[in-house]
Amino acid sequence: MINQPVMSVFYQASVDAESVGNCPFCQRLFMILWLKGANFTLTTVDMRRAPDVLKALAPGSQPPFLLFNDEVKTDTNKIEEFLEEKLAPPEYTKLCCRYKESNGAGEDIFRKFSGYIKNPNPGLNDMLEKKFLSTLVKLNMFLETPLPHELDQNPNITESSRLYLDGDTLTLADCNLLPKLNIVKVVCKQYRDFAIPPELKGLTRYLNNAYKQDEFRYTCPNDSEILIAYQSVAKYLNK
Repeated sequence: MINQPVMSVFYQASVDAESVGNCPFCQRLFMILWLKGANFTLTTVDMRRAPDVLKALAPGSQPPFLLFNDEVKTDTNKIEEFLEEKLAPPEYTKLCCRYKESNGAGEDIFRKFSGYIKNPNPGLNDMLEKKFLSTLVKLNMFLETPLPHELDQNPNITESSRLYLDGDTLTLADCNLLPKLNIVKVVCKQYRDFAIPPELKGLTRYLNNAYKQDEFRYTCPNDSEILIAYQSVAKYLNK
């Protein structure tokens, strides 16, 4: 048995300074380690009162950061690459995607969502909503299009039935996208009374499957935590 690395994840704390806060990068890291089956400790950090030892560990950094044995990592993308390399089969689950297209799926959603939700002008709302909706439609098309391995199994299928972005198991791409989609869902409902249209069957199926997975469901912050994080930037429209 290989010696298990000692890992600690420092995670942005909620308003109560104890539970997990609204941070899609922190959630992404939490999901990766859980899916890999790694042993790690999770420490929530209230950055308003960050202990000196943390400031010394990662000066000027915001969570998440990872302490791997005695090594400090602070960049989320680099942490992901590092963990995929260090926590490899057969001891740990491989999480990288089979298809490079899966990594970029939905990458424009969060930017268009931000423009839509931060807009204070009712006259611009319809145009911004259409731009945002077009990114959801694009992701939906990706999720409904069969992947090569599905076509190998059945060349006649016209619509994918896969559970997640890259197939039937959660991957690094899902760990990146799902925390953002959860924020989108909560904030759009509150500020625009907007829900993901059920006609987007691929996207609806994807989210329904994801919320059944402990690694996603139990790493999501409370909805109230997300709304508190957005109350200073999201705008209600008084039509």
